[in-house]
Amino acid sequence: MNTKAFIFDLDGVIVDTAKYHFLAWQKIANELGIEFTHEHNELLKGVSRVRSLEIILGLGNVEASQEDKDKWLIQKNEDYLSYLVDMDESEILPGVMPVLKYLKEQNQLIALGSASKNARPILEKTGTLSFFDAIVDGNDVSNAKPDPEVFLIAAKLLDKKPKDSIVFEDSVAGIQAANIGGMISVGIGEASTLHEAKYIFKDFTHIDKNFIDKLIKG
Repeated sequence: MNTKAFIFDLDGVIVDTAKYHFLAWQKIANELGIEFTHEHNELLKGVSRVRSLEIILGLGNVEASQEDKDKWLIQKNEDYLSYLVDMDESEILPGVMPVLKYLKEQNQLIALGSASKNARPILEKTGTLSFFDAIVDGNDVSNAKPDPEVFLIAAKLLDKKPKDSIVFEDSVAGIQAANIGGMISVGIGEASTLHEAKYIFKDFTHIDKNFIDKLIKG
């Protein structure tokens, strides 16, 4: 049987932690007098914490010292982590578990490729850590998506070439990273946003075993 590398983003793909990022960033934006809406939050999908803060400051034309930026970055992460304390398997998005279980049954390799620096504790709290053969997160990379670094490292850890790697992503930057890296991109979300992906599904409940088999044989 063919063995492929199936690489998953975390936020918005496996778990719905995007809402917690939004609340943490919104709190800082409010303190700075910057309007920060759910639409603005879309700009932060798939990008690093540092870049996210730069985007928010740009929305309000706020100039800040590095000392203040560092303080806000720490504050944001502490607020975000406080929301994760009570996190459990109920945070896993619909349809994800059947896909992970089927991939394991088919002896496929699974990796995480996420910008999050809190990936491991999230996987532990949701009971999904054991499904992953490799984990690459924000602590392991120096270049943010759409740079393909995070996915290329994941494929290398699984000893698979990019052409034998499939990436599941919910952000434009993530889809672009997969495409740039020469991998098969599967968008999870709205087709109008993720139109650069090779395949697009609204969520994992629309992904069946036949599609997974097609990817494995491809």
